Amino acid sequence: MRKHILYLASGSSRRFGKNKLLYPVKGKPMYLWTLEMLENLVKKREDCCLLVVSRYEAIRQEASQRGITAVDSSESERGISFSIRAGLSALKNVEEEDFLLFVVADQPYLTEDSMLRLLDCAKEGVEGASLCWGNRPGNPTLFAAKLLPELMALEGDTGGRAVLRRHQCIYVQAASERELEDIDTPLGLTTEDSHG
Repeated sequence: MRKHILYLASGSSRRFGKNKLLYPVKGKPMYLWTLEMLENLVKKREDCCLLVVSRYEAIRQEASQRGITAVDSSESERGISFSIRAGLSALKNVEEEDFLLFVVADQPYLTEDSMLRLLDCAKEGVEGASLCWGNRPGNPTLFAAKLLPELMALEGDTGGRAVLRRHQCIYVQAASERELEDIDTPLGLTTEDSHG
């Protein structure tokens, strides 16, 4: 049983005003925080593989320099479903018992501990799992590979949560509320975050 981690780094940053994924957070680009955490996690877990999905050449190049497979998702500006399809189409040898974990690049505060607890949900009979804080579900989200056709059928800016709503989902509490924060505007960053 493999866990295919798809790191979605293609957001359009409309509300942010510029490419937020390259915006510095504590001295390095926002996307790099979670990418480095996932890179370290995959090195420790033989059952996991990592794929970066991005329409940004700089992000794909960084992934490639680290030995991480990266795929172009040039149509991602049309909605998250295009990023999902680009990633899923690039996966090789997905077995029915495998799992797909989608992680978005604008959550720089995700911890390895929360990711490991989410990955631990990948067991026979489980359809999906989602990180949450209290009663509020968020990202990342985990899907049984048998749901791949439903994920491929998503359209526009509809993400995987629409698929999870049709199936049983396990909710895993994040270590802190901040882990689920996705940074959509510069105001979402404190002075310490953007300069520290």
